[in-house]
Amino acid sequence: MDINKNCFISWSGGKDSCLALYKALEQVYNPKKLLTMFSMENGISSAHRLKKEIIKAQAGAVGIECSIGEALFNDYEEVFVTHLKLFKEQGIDYGIFGDIDLDEHKQWEDRVCKRASIAAVLPLWQKDRKELVREFLNAGFKAKIAVVNTTMLDSRFLGQDLSFSLMEEIEAYGADVCGENGEYHTVVYDGPIFKKPVDLKFGTEIIPVAEMWAQIEVSI
Repeated sequence: MDINKNCFISWSGGKDSCLALYKALEQVYNPKKLLTMFSMENGISSAHRLKKEIIKAQAGAVGIECSIGEALFNDYEEVFVTHLKLFKEQGIDYGIFGDIDLDEHKQWEDRVCKRASIAAVLPLWQKDRKELVREFLNAGFKAKIAVVNTTMLDSRFLGQDLSFSLMEEIEAYGADVCGENGEYHTVVYDGPIFKKPVDLKFGTEIIPVAEMWAQIEVSI
């Protein structure tokens, strides 16, 4: 039996990777690194569109070292695997991911981890989406919606704190409460794994991104 259970967390800055870390700690995994991938094209994190200083501030508040990967779109997987191979050399044998039920994501995670002789662990896998959001909130985590897909959710949801009442509003709008289909992305700023809240500043201007996304500015 592996008594160390050293792991890295695939960290987006949002609620699912945060809850995956929380549950991994409950399962006595020993997190050594938060790995976040950034686009070399625009210098922000994939999907959640966060700046490096946000991720670094989260890592500091949680007390786990962050590792920054930077890649062009076509090099994403190779850069990711390079980081995993370095982790393996440092005694990290597990990777924690926050995916819930998208098979293609799990297949990718299994594949890249296997290339580095690391085991992929998905603590949220096949759990009920709505129940996971409830668990996140009941645990005391706090997160704001920072990005929305405007074809699936109204931009008025930007900047709102995830809450039980907001869950009902999202559901009434016809969107997935968990945002697992890409309806929205969050940034977590407090909760039981945080030694202190992350003092984030949120802009009020709605910023269009390409044809179907909108975001607000998140800064330190």
